[in-house]
Amino acid sequence: MENNHAKAKVISSLFWKLLERGGTQGVQFLVQIVLARLLAPEQFGTIAIEMVFINLAQVFVQSGFNTALVQNKDADDVDFSSVLYLSLAVALVLYILLFFASPFISDFYRAPELTSVLRVIGVVLFFGAFNSIQNAYIAKHLLFKKLFYSSFGAIVISGLVGVAAAYIGLGVWALVLQQLFNQISVTIIMWFTVKWRPKLVFSWNRVKILFSFGWKLLASSLIDRLYLDLRPLIIGRIYDSSTLAFYNRGQQFPQVIVSNINGSIQSVMLPTLSAYQEDKVKVKSIMRRAIVTSSFFIFPLMIGMAIVAEPLVIIVLTDKWLSAVPFLQIFCFTYMLMPIHTANLQAINAIGRSDIFLKLEIVKKTYGIIILIISLPFGVYAMAIGELVSSLISSFVNAYPNKKLLNYGYGEQIKDIAPSFVTSVIMGVLVYLVRFLNFSIWSTLIIQVALGVVIYIILAKLFRLDSFSYLLTTIRQLKEARGSKND
Repeated sequence: MENNHAKAKVISSLFWKLLERGGTQGVQFLVQIVLARLLAPEQFGTIAIEMVFINLAQVFVQSGFNTALVQNKDADDVDFSSVLYLSLAVALVLYILLFFASPFISDFYRAPELTSVLRVIGVVLFFGAFNSIQNAYIAKHLLFKKLFYSSFGAIVISGLVGVAAAYIGLGVWALVLQQLFNQISVTIIMWFTVKWRPKLVFSWNRVKILFSFGWKLLASSLIDRLYLDLRPLIIGRIYDSSTLAFYNRGQQFPQVIVSNINGSIQSVMLPTLSAYQEDKVKVKSIMRRAIVTSSFFIFPLMIGMAIVAEPLVIIVLTDKWLSAVPFLQIFCFTYMLMPIHTANLQAINAIGRSDIFLKLEIVKKTYGIIILIISLPFGVYAMAIGELVSSLISSFVNAYPNKKLLNYGYGEQIKDIAPSFVTSVIMGVLVYLVRFLNFSIWSTLIIQVALGVVIYIILAKLFRLDSFSYLLTTIRQLKEARGSKND
């Protein structure tokens, strides 16, 4: 009975997390489409450059404490409040640094508007500090329904502000206002929906305990953030803001889908795994289900998107974004591997081995930078392909420790995801053939998408994929549970 209750709570949390991510990212995606039609690619390139510095600062603001709060089963209001005040202090220091460094950053990228943009958008650091603690509280208590309200409400408000600003001709400032209003709205809505309130207490001892776990995550996040931002920084400096915009836009399409599905599963996975961190058999079982389920959804979506990339970009973003198509196709295959990456890393964090997590990050970023240096002379497309190669190697590296920790190695993981991969490839080949029928661009896209969905479901049922059966069983159990509740 207790196991059924725990499973129901996890599934309910996953449902609301999926809804939160799907709803917010869906609205954000629509907003970005409208903005892409109203604004020029170089304006998106400008905002991409300044977000590199904001995202890097956010890593220091959070300092790995948010994950440490979730992982620590005994964290209370003193822990949460202490981390909040420390995060706000760090945000203040970083904002001052950004304020005075912005003219130099502007000169380096030959973009005069970056100075004022950085100084204004840097304000999000303070709201980000508060939100990270609220999000940790929500994740720890699996209150993802409340997160849905705040995230969805904020994205709608900020989206309307951004589109209105772009429509009246504010250019890059439309994107700045959208970012600001999103963070402000999330903070305000969470204040009314989440019961947690900071207490007027601060304990260095509690901070030290959390930091003993969190500093490794901070170092890992910092290494990861620097590595991820290397390519945008280089592209923005060597090429131009338009090329950076095409690169980022091509990455955005698959990223939205993967972050919705895989990110939702992993967000629920960390607190769930942490609750069973002493039971390695249970941790392996949960991790395995996460990998198999994520792959079942992500593989067909990524392969399908790579195939329909050209008509999709032309219809959704117009011809001026056509140069983003090759990047989109490359990143579809890069993001296919995310279920393996995140499930392995979340399991390592959940059992308290942030030391291994840090070592993995150092190893991955070392060969990642080497691949970047090798690909750099061959152009921007080679840089994107290099990221794919690096991701493929990282799937082996991330899985390696769990062979010993959980008896769940890379070979077994590949065996688990192989059925979904093979099924997706068959579906992809059949869908690709539609392009030779010479239909209009609209008809081609609609037929390919519809045919892909039907073929994948038929093949999943025909091959008796475990994830498909699990999905049907879970839906049936939820319906029965709701029916008995109504009775």
